Amino acid sequence: MADFIVYHEEKKMDREKNAQENTFVVTTAEAGTENRVKVNASGHVDQLVRQYGLLSICATALTIGKSYNAWVALGGSITVAVANGGAPGVIYEFLASCIYYGFIATSIAELASSIPSAGGVYHWASVAGGKYGRGLGFFTGLINFYGWIFGLAAIVVIPANVVVQMYVVFHPDFVVQLWHIFLVFVLINWFCCLTVIFFNRFMPMLQRLGLFILAVGGLATIIVLAAAKSHASASFVFIDWENATGWSGGVAFLTGMLNGAFAIGTPDSVTHMAEELPHPRRDLPRAIAAQIILGALTGFIYAVALMFAITDLDAVLTSNGSFPLAAVYAQATGNPGGTFALLFIVFVSVMICCIGVYITAGRIYWALARDNVTPFSAFFSKASARLSCPVPATVFCGILTTAFGAIQLGSKTAFADLGGSFIILSTTSYAMAILPPSPLWPQERSAGPVLDGQSWLLGEHNLGATNRIHELDVLLPIRAACDCADHELQFSHTRRLLRSHDTLVDRTRVEPVSRAASASFRRGGAQNRG
Repeated sequence: MADFIVYHEEKKMDREKNAQENTFVVTTAEAGTENRVKVNASGHVDQLVRQYGLLSICATALTIGKSYNAWVALGGSITVAVANGGAPGVIYEFLASCIYYGFIATSIAELASSIPSAGGVYHWASVAGGKYGRGLGFFTGLINFYGWIFGLAAIVVIPANVVVQMYVVFHPDFVVQLWHIFLVFVLINWFCCLTVIFFNRFMPMLQRLGLFILAVGGLATIIVLAAAKSHASASFVFIDWENATGWSGGVAFLTGMLNGAFAIGTPDSVTHMAEELPHPRRDLPRAIAAQIILGALTGFIYAVALMFAITDLDAVLTSNGSFPLAAVYAQATGNPGGTFALLFIVFVSVMICCIGVYITAGRIYWALARDNVTPFSAFFSKASARLSCPVPATVFCGILTTAFGAIQLGSKTAFADLGGSFIILSTTSYAMAILPPSPLWPQERSAGPVLDGQSWLLGEHNLGATNRIHELDVLLPIRAACDCADHELQFSHTRRLLRSHDTLVDRTRVEPVSRAASASFRRGGAQNRG
């Protein structure tokens, strides 16, 4: 009995310690009275349950960021990727993307450890911008959110294509229509949206399950591909550069890097779940590191195995169906049953990824609404205490995703540009948070209360070098997207959408980092130093 009491007393002390770690006491004066309010690092009272442990958030990063899922994203874009250098282009362009996103992730990890906020890059840009912080934070949040919405639409279409393709495997004469894919797209989209809303308490367990499925499914897929009866030559995989784009080799390499960037380029994904972790300053950098390192490793191994499994590239490029990766699996397995099984692994993996991306997108819009960045912010800033989910913001993401999914009915090219827009907008938002001089960076910080309790600190010289490299990193995906043949269409749609949002928002109401947040940083730092 005594041991039981001691155990629960220790648990109680741990909970109190976690609460102190993630909150600050702020004194506000109203009508001559003083009120002491506990706020988190973003300057708001906690509204969501802190239910993610280290394993859960790492699993979420690996599934949500398409990084451990990189092998799925790479396989899904194979017909586009092979045009930019053939099999060697797919492999080397992916590795190049992993390197430059590694530098970006290093900077984001330090910022996440400094200010663990659901707003992520939006809040960091607000602090980094100084007197321009409000405007910089506004545009950073807007750009980051729409980047994630474009990415959400681009990733939801993958399981939709896989479902149709699984039917085609056993019905090879079936003619796929765009409306078939869109119908499945809508069903999957709203299934993921409603799952996030009504089953939020099961999300940590689901993400851990997803990590297991990705590990086992990815290993099984690689073994099947490696055990195929016939393989491509090593020269085809690593040496024979085939540029079918009509551009120079350098431009083709840059545009090919977009496929790798789409597979690995989401280092901020779990930072928007900071207010659902007991130890965000410690665990977020670890999750980001796991995402990039394991994503690069598994993506490379899968890409090599996949390229060796291609024995007839023309059959892959001209295959009947909605998901050309099925043609590679058919060549590797030699039977419809094996092809269906490998496609089912892809389907389950990407479904869990879609659910994770929904969590991220909904949290971003909710965080923006809390600080009056969005239209109807009073409505979208609500979060259900019972469901521990920002329901209005999540539903809004579902509506937007459905609308963007309808683009494929009019133009597959325009819809394909959503993936490129995701890379451009997300990377731009990272730059807006990282590049400005900021009190968050060691070389710019004097007193430094913001960083108290931070677990990921590179030091002045390492961080400075990383930021300078990041300046070049940001230019790569943007320049690559600008080199795409359809960039005029892509940017015109993106500009039009962002401009329409600007007309709805009264920018004078934007408060990217509240006074309570600023006070909490100073008071919290002073208390810890004292």
